[in-house]
Amino acid sequence: MRIAVAGGTGWVGRLVVERAREQGHEVVVMSRSSGVDLITGAGLDDALRGVDVVIDVANVTTLSRKTSVAFFETETRNLLAAEERAGVRHHVLLSIVGVDRVDSGYYFGKRRQEELALAGPIPVTLLRVTQFHEFAAQMLDKVPGPVKVAPLMLSRPVAASEVAVELVRLAEGPAQGRATELAGPEVLTMASMMRRLARGKLVLTVPAGKAMANGGVLPTGDFRSGKITFEQWAASR
Repeated sequence: MRIAVAGGTGWVGRLVVERAREQGHEVVVMSRSSGVDLITGAGLDDALRGVDVVIDVANVTTLSRKTSVAFFETETRNLLAAEERAGVRHHVLLSIVGVDRVDSGYYFGKRRQEELALAGPIPVTLLRVTQFHEFAAQMLDKVPGPVKVAPLMLSRPVAASEVAVELVRLAEGPAQGRATELAGPEVLTMASMMRRLARGKLVLTVPAGKAMANGGVLPTGDFRSGKITFEQWAASR
């Protein structure tokens, strides 16, 4: 199978590319470094020639609602239009558990992306996942110095490597609309995860909204559970 990965050079995208190749698929990496611009559409038609499935893990780092919506709306419209021209038969999209319950700027963009994909011309599989284990490390790196800030939130963190495995598995099958959500094996606070990685630095907790504090980013129904715990992941870093 010929699989194109949008955002294939990002830290999640690289894992997806690696997993797809391990499974014997021919992989097309779509990123600016490979000559594909998802915002302008440059290079999309050439990249998607002969592609069977697209896995979209492209991302933007922002807390701005305007920036998030603009990025995901433009990227998704361009990608779906190019897929239709190329005859792509399956679009697999990575999203977030609780995206419809949390009113943060970034989440508004992901909501819009989901809407466009589900209403688009290409059969779609939408996978919502919980925060990655790696998210705690990213939060630590955001604030320089000895004092770190953790949002007050409950999470069921999942290993990004397990997310990659699930995305490729879904890409290998038929489109199914909203797939069963994927979450980690345990419920933890973001502060406890950050303290595990902080190596003696002070970690303070700050409010992040009622939804996040009260489990808004936890699965509420059936979900597939990853096996790698946060402690196992942290010990292997």
